[in-house]
Amino acid sequence: MIHTGKLFALLPAAALAACATTSANEPGTPDTGNGETAMCDPAAAQSYVGQKATAQVGEQILDATGARQLRWGPPRAAFTMDFRQDRVNVMYDDAMTITQITCG
Repeated sequence: MIHTGKLFALLPAAALAACATTSANEPGTPDTGNGETAMCDPAAAQSYVGQKATAQVGEQILDATGARQLRWGPPRAAFTMDFRQDRVNVMYDDAMTITQITCG
């Protein structure tokens, strides 16, 4: 039996689990295989701002930035504030148009 207090403690974890990410490789493996940590370069993907947010464009953004993980940023969504140098964040509006691309 779960007590009410324990249930409320689990709610934030459940909400964070709903954040969707796409990993270029296995999740939780920031090593590039050659001993260097993967880095993200957001400047390389700024040409995608204004385009529609699709899975294909997401893959192109991963390739352009060198990031290992992509995090979509839907409108009005809450995000964790943890910084990951191997992650690219792609924010989009209600029309599914990319509005901002950052790393972290």
